[in-house]
Amino acid sequence: MAGSDKTGAKGAGTRGKGRHALTVLSATALIATEAFATAVAAGWALAGLANLGDIGEYALMALFGLAALYVSAIYFRRAYRVEMQLTH
Repeated sequence: MAGSDKTGAKGAGTRGKGRHALTVLSATALIATEAFATAVAAGWALAGLANLGDIGEYALMALFGLAALYVSAIYFRRAYRVEMQLTH
């Protein structure tokens, strides 16, 4: 029939949620990689501009890297929540 689900009602929701979770995880990996690369580059650039030396450079990279990790975790939680709301 038109509009009927050929996979059946049982099990269709489980596969769908897993697929959406994988999509969110993949998007989060992309966002986290970009955020971390930007954080490391910003730490390197700012330490170079301020003549902070190697220790200052590593400290800024670590500080900005932690901020990138935090933002990535927030992104994952929010994206997962929205994706699960859209699939219902």
